[in-house]
Amino acid sequence: MPRWNSLLAVAALAAVVAFPVRAEEEQRPPLALMGTVPIYWGEAAGLDEMLNGDAPSHWARGVLEESFTLAPLDYLSAEALAEHRSLLMAQPRGLSAEENVALDAWVREGGTLLLFADPMMTGESRFHLGDRRRPQDVTLLSPILAHWGLALEYDPAQADGPQVVDHFGDSLPVNQRGRLSRVGEADYCSIPGDALLAHCVIGQGQAMIVADAAMLDIAGPHTDAEGALRWLLSHVFENFGDNAGSRAQGDRMTGENGENPPETAQPHRHRHHGGSGNTD
Repeated sequence: MPRWNSLLAVAALAAVVAFPVRAEEEQRPPLALMGTVPIYWGEAAGLDEMLNGDAPSHWARGVLEESFTLAPLDYLSAEALAEHRSLLMAQPRGLSAEENVALDAWVREGGTLLLFADPMMTGESRFHLGDRRRPQDVTLLSPILAHWGLALEYDPAQADGPQVVDHFGDSLPVNQRGRLSRVGEADYCSIPGDALLAHCVIGQGQAMIVADAAMLDIAGPHTDAEGALRWLLSHVFENFGDNAGSRAQGDRMTGENGENPPETAQPHRHRHHGGSGNTD
């Protein structure tokens, strides 16, 4: 396990001892959290800052904790994931082969995933380029995306700076975003609108992939970022906010008023082609 991940594991254990879970937190459903975007610990320089709360905090943690008790993970083993039904991954590091297998199996068995995979991170950080404490600059998730029938593309000629994508009436802020497309024979995912999002039905579970993570910049929230995050959470996780469970009704996940855009279709449950031989 990398040194920084070891520090996170130690800090998580120490935090449990130092800060017991309050009664109201115990009533919130758990949300597993993994990624190089420092949502849980903030931009902590080391273990001391993690424990004493001196690290610059991330605004998104407060949004998530309105409805969830957060459970930070540093490694996606089958054992670690077995305790959870919901997972948010924010620009995670490259996954090992074991982690790819564990994540795929977990989703197929009923897990719900919201994944931010950014091909070119643009957010500010207190740490210099090359520092492991800095968010991963380029996503390294090609194996699991390809296994689900997706490719993440990046156009270096696109306009630089913050932009807003109008996703069927909802504003999603982006910066040097990617585009998702279908590859291979796997047919789990629909890609509505202009390919910023993909919604996948994989076995008994679901995954929403976002081809950008600018809305999660720690220096914010920027205009539209908090609203966009809330929209995604309420459409992916059935326990979040006033619109909890709307993803199951299919209202604006793929289009306005529950209708799919004409160029896309709802993801179907097809037999998996190749790989482990699992079926949906």
